[in-house]
Amino acid sequence: MKFTKSIILGIAASMAMASCDDWLDVNTNPNTPTDVDAAYFQRLPHIEFYTNSAYMFAGMRTNMGLGDWTMNSRTSTYGAYSQWEMSTGPVTTAYQWWFVGAACNLNDMIESATAAGAWHYVGAAYLIKAYGFMLMTDLYGEMPYTEALSTTNTPKYDTGKTIFKGCLEDLDLAIEYLSKSQDGQAVPLATGDYYAMGDVNKWIKMANLFKARWLVKLSKKGAGSASDLKYDADAILACLAKAQTSNADNVVIDHLDNNSSSHDVLGWDEPVDYCPLYSVIGMNSNYFVTKMLVDNFTNFAGNGVEDPRANHIIPWARSMETVNSPAGLKWSADGKWRRSEGVDMNTLIRTEGAPYATSWGDKTPWGGTGFYCDSETRKGDTIYVHQRSGSKGYYGGRSLLMWHDNKKGIGDDRSAISGTFHTRVSSPGWLATYHEACFIKAEVLFNKGDRNGAFEAYKEGIRANIDLMNEKLTAWVAEDNSLADCPSFVPMEQADIENYLANGIGTVADLTLGKIMTQKHMAMMFSVEQWNDMRRYDYDEEIFLNWHIPAEYYKNTTAQTQIPLGKHLRRWAQCSHENNYNSDNLKAIGAEVPGADMSAPNWNAAANVWSINVWWDSDQE
Repeated sequence: MKFTKSIILGIAASMAMASCDDWLDVNTNPNTPTDVDAAYFQRLPHIEFYTNSAYMFAGMRTNMGLGDWTMNSRTSTYGAYSQWEMSTGPVTTAYQWWFVGAACNLNDMIESATAAGAWHYVGAAYLIKAYGFMLMTDLYGEMPYTEALSTTNTPKYDTGKTIFKGCLEDLDLAIEYLSKSQDGQAVPLATGDYYAMGDVNKWIKMANLFKARWLVKLSKKGAGSASDLKYDADAILACLAKAQTSNADNVVIDHLDNNSSSHDVLGWDEPVDYCPLYSVIGMNSNYFVTKMLVDNFTNFAGNGVEDPRANHIIPWARSMETVNSPAGLKWSADGKWRRSEGVDMNTLIRTEGAPYATSWGDKTPWGGTGFYCDSETRKGDTIYVHQRSGSKGYYGGRSLLMWHDNKKGIGDDRSAISGTFHTRVSSPGWLATYHEACFIKAEVLFNKGDRNGAFEAYKEGIRANIDLMNEKLTAWVAEDNSLADCPSFVPMEQADIENYLANGIGTVADLTLGKIMTQKHMAMMFSVEQWNDMRRYDYDEEIFLNWHIPAEYYKNTTAQTQIPLGKHLRRWAQCSHENNYNSDNLKAIGAEVPGADMSAPNWNAAANVWSINVWWDSDQE
C-alpha cells in the first residue's frame, strides 16, 4: 500500500543497527538514508524480524480465546478475550508489523535480488510474502492483496480465495527460486538470513511444510485436486515427503537475552533479538494457565500418566511445603517449589474476583514471609502462579527467574517464579518444525483410514516436540546453572519420556482424531495454527479434549452479541487503519462475503463480524 510504503522506506533507511548478528543492519550509509541504500541482503533480516513478530503477536492473541490461558481480570483486553468478548484494539499490531515492517520491502528486495542473480533471496521473499498474506487472510478473511504492494493509496480488497490461491502460487515460486544456483557475484543467503542461517534446503523444506499446512485447511472444500483448491490428501502427503524428516530440518529462531542496541522502530522500541512472546505476555503479570491446559498435560485422555512437558509449561513458584499446605498440589522433590493449579474456565470463578493477585511479604495466614492474597475471601488463590519471567539482558536481573514485584531480580530468593517455556525472553521461535509435519501426516492418514501409519506419525510428533523442548532446556541450564534448582528448567529425563510415550498417549487401537489434534494443539502453543485447526473442526469438543466454550460467555451479553449463541469465534474485525483510510474498498468486498450484514453502514464493523467464517473455513466456492 502506498501509505505504508512511504513509511517503511524511511524506517528501513534509518535502521543502522548492530546486534549480536547485525540482524537489522540494513543501511549502507546511515548519514544519507534513502531506500536505495538498503540492498536485498540488508532488507531480508528486517523483513524476517517483522514477519516473525507479526505471526507471534497474532498467535498470542488468538490463543487467549482458545482456552489454554486466561487473565485474572475479566475486564482487561485479554481477560475479556478468554470469555469471547472481543475488542478491536489488539487486532492492529499483526497487520501493522506485517505491512509496515515487512511487506513494503518485498518488491524492492525481489527487484534488486533479481538484478543481482541472488535467486535464493528472491525465493525467500516469495516464501515470506506467502506466509504473511496467509496470516492476513487467516485473521481477517479479506484483505488487499493483488494491489496491496502497489502505488495506490486505496488498494482494492481481494477475497480469501484469491489470497489463498496467490499464496500457494508464491510458495511454488519460492521453491523454484530457492532450487536455483545463484550467480557468482550474488551475496550468499547466509549473509542476510537469520531464519535458517542461509541453509537453502531448510527453506525449501519450510516451503513444503507451509504448503501442507495450508492445503489441509481446505478440508471443508470437498475432495478433489489441490490445484482446484479442494482437499487433496495425496497432495498434502506429497508435500510432507519433501518437508522436515527430523528435528535437524527445523527452522528455529534462537532468540537472545542481550538487550541489544538494535530496537524496533514501529513504536515499541524493544530489542529485535528477544522473543516477541516475551514482549506481549512473558514480561507481564497475571496471565494464568487454565484447568484445560493442566488436565491435558497431567492426565492426557484420562490415561493417568503425567506428560514430562507439564513441568515446563505450567509455571512454578518458590515455596515451602508444610503440613498446612493444600492437598493435591505438585511440589518439587525438595519441597521448595510449588506448581500452579489451573483456572477452571468451565466455572464462574473469575466472577468472584479470582485468581486474586498474589502479594509477597509478612501477611501470610501463618504469620511468616511468603506469597499471600490480600483478600479475606480469596486467601487460597496462592495456588495459582502467573507466568511472568525475568531477564538478565533486558531487565538486568540475575537470571530468567522473576522475583516478586522486583523486575531486576534483586528481591528475596523465596519469592521466585519460573515463567513458562514459550514466553521467556530467550524462548525459541519455532517457524517450521518436524513435529508439525508429523501431526499433519497423522491427521491425514487417520482420515484416510490408515490407523497404523497415523499412530506412528502421532507418536513421532510428540517425541519430536519433547526432544525439541529438551534442546532449549539443556541450553538454558548450561548457560546458567542456578536454574537447575527449578523444575521448570530441568531437562526431561529419558525414562519419563519413554514412559509417557508407552503409557500416556494411548495405542493404535484406541487412537482418535481428538488425541491427534489435541496433542498437536499442545505442541504448537501460541501458534495461529491452533486457531486454524479449531475453526476447521468447528470447535468440536470430541476433537479438542477438555475444551468447552467458557462458562462466562453464557453470562456475557456483549460476547453473545459479537458471537451469537451457537456460533464460534471465526475471524478478527478489520483494524482501524483500513476502516479509516480504505473504508470504501472494505465495504465493497462485503458483497462477496457470506454472512456479511450489508444493511449495516459497514459490514465489517457490525457487532457479529467476529463470527463470520473466513473463506477456507467454509464450503463457499
